[in-house]
Amino acid sequence: MQMNAIKEKMHTGELYDPGDDEIMQEQLRCLDRLYEFNHTRPSELAKRNQMLREMFAELGDDCYIEPPFYSNFGGKHIHFGKKVYCNFGVTMVDDTHIYVGDYTMFGPRVIVATAGHPILPELREKGYQYNAPVRIGKNCWIGAGAIIVPGITIGDNVVVGAGSIVTKDLPDHVVAVGNPCRILREVNEHDKEFYFKDRRIEEETLRLIREGSAAQF
Repeated sequence: MQMNAIKEKMHTGELYDPGDDEIMQEQLRCLDRLYEFNHTRPSELAKRNQMLREMFAELGDDCYIEPPFYSNFGGKHIHFGKKVYCNFGVTMVDDTHIYVGDYTMFGPRVIVATAGHPILPELREKGYQYNAPVRIGKNCWIGAGAIIVPGITIGDNVVVGAGSIVTKDLPDHVVAVGNPCRILREVNEHDKEFYFKDRRIEEETLRLIREGSAAQF
């Protein structure tokens, strides 16, 4: 009963001992599976997909994770919508739940962390930890090297600039950058014409987007 109570604290935000035997045994099983995933061949796409479906809490259709992928529990507490993409070296510290919406993309070496340690040194000496879930909305782009700390919620259609450290929640439809990450601007009319600086979106591409959007209704 005591061990079950400790495991429950992983998901309640309470302090707990992550070195508990039952937790460690479960974690090692997950990490062994993650090791196997990270040593698959690039051509073994079907095998990778099947492994991820077994490893993750939830995995939507057409997700792609480029190994190496790092995760404290091998994806056991990660929930992906459809068509989520992770580039090389993404780390998800999934000691508790991480939720990611459809079409969201992660650049290389992004870190999403749910685990924290108390400020009081005496508690850290005993190895105590607490966890807070992270929620990332649909159609977000998290730039290379960005860090998202425990307990953060990011809305839909958000761009987080490369190298940013997200320490506060972000609403829908914004571009946010920096350390600490701050809202730079909203996604606006300019973004409907230009995709990068002065580079204009081609009319054919815009037409295909409009047709695709209309087909959803």
